[in-house]
Amino acid sequence: MSLIYYNFLDFTKSFLEINPGYFAMFGTFFSVAVSVLGAAWGILLTASSLMGSSIRTTFRSKHLISILFCEATAIYGVIAGFIFFEKLKETDFPPTPDQYKAGYMIFGAGLAVGFCNLGSGVSVGVAGSGAALADAQLSSLFVKMLIVEIFASALGLFGLIVGVIQTVSVSFE
Repeated sequence: MSLIYYNFLDFTKSFLEINPGYFAMFGTFFSVAVSVLGAAWGILLTASSLMGSSIRTTFRSKHLISILFCEATAIYGVIAGFIFFEKLKETDFPPTPDQYKAGYMIFGAGLAVGFCNLGSGVSVGVAGSGAALADAQLSSLFVKMLIVEIFASALGLFGLIVGVIQTVSVSFE
């Protein structure tokens, strides 16, 4: 039993020796990468329904609004990535507790922004898919579905706001 306990302490000790700048870089990466993944997923959902619904009616450019909302979720992640990257500075050795706090806060904010934008991209994609199919049947439903898409896109903006609020007071100095 003591051997397992010793290995656990050794693992946590080596975990604490990781430079907090790495955590901040991973947070920046996850902010951008997961947001782009959500946007791509939403575009996939919307575009497949647009292709199917274009067989029945004439294709109108108003259906591209759904794809623009999906791209906006990726842009939110890139904006957050720039904000987080601006906060990175070279750290001392050994790092101070404030530098650890900054690294972990940026990492958490990057995850929050990324996963909010993932959910936003998927929900905009599902709503855009429904809007394309509903408009093919009854064109008066498009405006109502557009409101649903706007609220789904607001999830990504909320994630960006949460990420900025989390990191507004941290610095590596």
